[in-house]
Amino acid sequence: MEDQPLWTPSEEAIEAAAITSFRREVNRRCGLDLSDSVELQRWSVENVARFWDTAWDQVGVLGEKGDRVFVRGDSMTTARFFPDARLSVAANLLDGRGADGDSVAVLYRREDGYTQDLTWNQLRSQVAAAAGALRAHGVQAGDRVAAWMPNRPETVVLMIAAASIGAMFSSTSADFGVAGVVDRFGQIDPVLLLASDGYPYGGRPFDRMEALREIREALPSVRQVVMVPNLHPEPDPGAVADSIAWDEFLAAGDGAAPSTETFAFDHPLFILYSSGTTGPPKCMVHRAAGVMVKLMQEHQTQLDITVGDRVFYFTTCGWMMWNWLVMALASGASIVLYDGNPFHPSPNHLFDLIDRDEITLLGVSAKLIDAARQTGVRPGRSHSLASLRTICSTGSPLSPEGFDWVYDDVKEDVHLASISGGTDLCGCFVGGDPTLPVWSGEIQGATLGMAVEVFDPDGQPLNGPTGELVCREPFPSIPLRFWNDPDGSKFHSAYFEKFPGVWTHGDYANWTPRGGMVIHGRSDATLNVAGVRIGTAEIYRQAEAVDGVLEAICVAQKWQRDTRMVLFVRLEEGRELTENMVSEIRNRLRRNCSPRHVPALVLETADIPRTRSGKITELAVTAAINGEEVKNTEALANPEALDNFRNRPELG
Repeated sequence: MEDQPLWTPSEEAIEAAAITSFRREVNRRCGLDLSDSVELQRWSVENVARFWDTAWDQVGVLGEKGDRVFVRGDSMTTARFFPDARLSVAANLLDGRGADGDSVAVLYRREDGYTQDLTWNQLRSQVAAAAGALRAHGVQAGDRVAAWMPNRPETVVLMIAAASIGAMFSSTSADFGVAGVVDRFGQIDPVLLLASDGYPYGGRPFDRMEALREIREALPSVRQVVMVPNLHPEPDPGAVADSIAWDEFLAAGDGAAPSTETFAFDHPLFILYSSGTTGPPKCMVHRAAGVMVKLMQEHQTQLDITVGDRVFYFTTCGWMMWNWLVMALASGASIVLYDGNPFHPSPNHLFDLIDRDEITLLGVSAKLIDAARQTGVRPGRSHSLASLRTICSTGSPLSPEGFDWVYDDVKEDVHLASISGGTDLCGCFVGGDPTLPVWSGEIQGATLGMAVEVFDPDGQPLNGPTGELVCREPFPSIPLRFWNDPDGSKFHSAYFEKFPGVWTHGDYANWTPRGGMVIHGRSDATLNVAGVRIGTAEIYRQAEAVDGVLEAICVAQKWQRDTRMVLFVRLEEGRELTENMVSEIRNRLRRNCSPRHVPALVLETADIPRTRSGKITELAVTAAINGEEVKNTEALANPEALDNFRNRPELG
């Protein structure tokens, strides 16, 4: 780790930060003298009801809060937040928090240069029409509405419209294959499906009409397909049974008044999915207001998002970061939707958008930062980036080299917030703090209201050594349930079996001496060597620092009644894995980690499989090298990459 922070906020920035205002309000209400955000975080998890009561008011939730803030219940799953509240998530998303109605709320940018903007007034009008159209097509509260879509404004409009009438919304991205879509939507029986005719990526068109026909046939619950033109100006709705064009759909609700219906705090809205790389995807049913309040707090206090900001997260509709992004509307920020290859037509494309659209927050995956770094781009020298205040990174651990590249080659004065949470909570356990320094390789700390700890195998807290990331207190965005899990046994097994009564997230992590956190990867992919658990992220950091190595994946092979570590590396084009390169990898791991981190074999691979959110999937590779079936390959963005690992003669 570095001896000096990469970035330290100015005193003026600390004073102006929303988290500072939050701390002062807590001090005023409770007669306290909390001196900084670290003390505020500690207080927030020791005073659950008082914290979330203050959070509701400070972030500006619109609705009736009710008398009760928190009812603990007998477990984390039976705890209830704001059980007497009545509110409309849609109204919160459309309010604008004082933004001019003619200012832009949604900016849509496609890789080929096509753009489309919606003002706040246009967004409200389209949502009202879409809600009226849903009712006209018989959609009722509790029904499921699904979207198999590119990252377009219509997806946002339909989601908010569904929320306004109490329907549930679920989405996947347009690049999901037929089986992947049916594996997800087939479980929840949607009554309406939003889809497009295709999408461009990397300069190539991808027509999806034939796949849409197959999906429609495989989803008998769907009564109506609504088609959005994306590749062609006027795709033929008649090519798919029960389909109409988006404009025709909206016309059915033209002139409808905005919905004023309110719902209970625990009314469901989102259905999100696990990656499904080890079996059928789990369907996580999320409470509407719980996710919104959690994310409004996260956006405003952890990232200083405010009215007039322009928030851009590079995501698809199949990743929970899409839901995270859209919820920024509730804080009065504008959102930027991007569809396509982030490096097309050049590696600087995203940075071009920052300058052109005056983006204030750029969100990307850690892998995208590493990929940009490896292209050699230095946007800090070629772009102004004057509007950019915050860069967020998630999806996998951000390497220290990624941290350094941001401050060396992107912008010196920027808050780099490495954040980590998951689809399971539709938010973050740990993340940014605009009033604290940023240290290379470290997440700044636990987010407010999240009682995060690291446990050893016996359930004892650790302060320094690596262990399981857990949360010991309830939070508003705990899922209501899994779909088709009537007795809750699958839900309980997923999070509360390892340490009874405590949420176990499945990440392997450790606290740093500065109170930050390092995530070492998924604990289900953690390697066990001679009884010592090793996080794969620390292996990748060393291997990928070797000249010529683009990325790596390390897995355990069953070997002679035991297991051995096998490291696969993907190399730069034109490079070959030499004995010198293997020696350098081994030496770096031995020197900078430990002898136990040195793999038994180092092999080359042409590609590495990853989920559609960009995470490499050790479990799928582990199954492949051990001759086991890899379940649900539709969850992978590049399932053909598994062929690089099957029947390798070097694995004997």
